[in-house]
Amino acid sequence: MNVLLFGATGMLGRGVLRECLRSDAVESVVAVGRTPLGVSHPKLRECVQGDPSDLAAAGIDPAAYDACFYCLGVSSVGMKEEEYRRVTYDLTLAVARPLAAANPGMTFVFVSGEGTDSTERGRSMWARVKGKTENDLLELPFRGYMFRPGIVQPVRGVPSKARLSRVFYAVLGPLVPLVRKVAPNLVITSEAFGRAMIAVASPGTEIPAHILRPADINRLGTAPTRHN
Repeated sequence: MNVLLFGATGMLGRGVLRECLRSDAVESVVAVGRTPLGVSHPKLRECVQGDPSDLAAAGIDPAAYDACFYCLGVSSVGMKEEEYRRVTYDLTLAVARPLAAANPGMTFVFVSGEGTDSTERGRSMWARVKGKTENDLLELPFRGYMFRPGIVQPVRGVPSKARLSRVFYAVLGPLVPLVRKVAPNLVITSEAFGRAMIAVASPGTEIPAHILRPADINRLGTAPTRHN
């Protein structure tokens, strides 16, 4: 498959990129973002630009891609709802709508979060915005899947870009193996996360629902796959 990847500089995006470059199922990856990746690979082409949603400026033909893995996002900490909505909802839909219109056969995977509010009416600002984003993506005429990870453990040299996440893993990282033993489906590795995205976009994969929780992501991400 040919893959569009947004947000490859973040921890989750890095994990997805790594697995895409290793997977026999992926022929090419176009990574769109605001900053260079510092990665070179025969499968990879980068589009570095200020507005990631400007597909025309990136020279992207939506009909040429089988899947879009949308890992672009920010923490809501310290942000007002209008600002968070602009980054989380407006930018995502600005990418998704033209892709769906031009290529309804595409698989679009959006990184949401465990605790997202599908009713769009809860008290948590980030959960409402994520819920609105999920709901509107699922209305578009492509194969949309919403990933709601819980705790994602970076592995295989994948860094955590966000300062809050780095502090979290520095302080609580040693407890993650214990959490995995007590609640194995609460923790997902960055490797399993990337492999699950590829599985969802691969023909013949049995997918339980359009909204995938940690247990679903773990199951898809630990199934046998072929790698280079």
